[in-house]
Amino acid sequence: MGVIDTILWPIRWVIEAILVGFHTIATSLGMNPESGLSWVLSITALVLVVRAALIPVFVRQIKSQRRMMEIAPDLKKIQDKYRGKKDQFSREAMSRETMALYSKAGTNPFASCLPLLLQMPIFFGLFRVLINAGEEIDGVSFMVGDLPRSFANAELLGAAPLKAAMFEVFDENALYVGTQAVAIVLIAAVMVILMSGSQFITQLQIMSKNQSPEMKASPMYRQQRILLYVLPLVFLFSGVFFPLGVMFYWLVSNFWTMGQQFIVIRNLPTPGTEAAKQREERIAKKREKKGLPPLEAEKASEEETPESEQPGQRQQPVSKDRAKKKKKKKKGKGKK
Repeated sequence: MGVIDTILWPIRWVIEAILVGFHTIATSLGMNPESGLSWVLSITALVLVVRAALIPVFVRQIKSQRRMMEIAPDLKKIQDKYRGKKDQFSREAMSRETMALYSKAGTNPFASCLPLLLQMPIFFGLFRVLINAGEEIDGVSFMVGDLPRSFANAELLGAAPLKAAMFEVFDENALYVGTQAVAIVLIAAVMVILMSGSQFITQLQIMSKNQSPEMKASPMYRQQRILLYVLPLVFLFSGVFFPLGVMFYWLVSNFWTMGQQFIVIRNLPTPGTEAAKQREERIAKKREKKGLPPLEAEKASEEETPESEQPGQRQQPVSKDRAKKKKKKKKGKGKK
């Protein structure tokens, strides 16, 4: 067993447990155990479990991104301060000041990549599980016995095996020809287009609506613009080499990311962005329909209301002895 296999072993164990568990549920509901649909549903369920488990990490990512946006103007000042200075002393000083700024804000530029980094071992673990199953090799935990053969024989549309990849159709020693080849190419092409499109929309949502003017003026924004076009191309070219089963995992995960990002931008936008303005407009319209005053006016009236006049508060009763003592103190102050 190699180093990579050793690292992926516990991940593969969990992946097999989840896949087989949901496949067992699907077959108990009357689905054909060797149908492509039963395995696709199991892979989809795996995505939902993994992404739900990563929600706390995603929340931390959002907070980190917010902090990065808050310090973007200060970061730009540091970069402008050392612009054009290429000597070793200036580089070290710029690095120290930048790291001090990150430390003060409690964030770092790599925090936003954490969910993706955590998903990569899971992705490669699934890749290894499905490759072995496609070759009818027993897995490390529950994918044993008839289950690898069941996956190896599973087909979509009655022709495209889940273990097949598009490049195998165009290989010199093509494993798939005729109807199978056409079905594999069509399904893989549709998934690649959907994967690239969903990735582009997700990144575009962030850049068009959830970026403050200060962030748009920073170098980080230019990097995001590059990623807007680069990441879909990555899916476009890499999708050719992945089995259809693995591509389904990737596709469903992309849809989850797109939906999750839409909900966050709509309900928890970054202050000062276009998304934040749209949210304020929606809230104002809802309050207007209910006959409530604007939110700003309500906050202003709450601030102007003296504490003694605020509803829910009452004057605390004072005993006779304490009242007499207060009177004596006032008289004493008056004499002075």
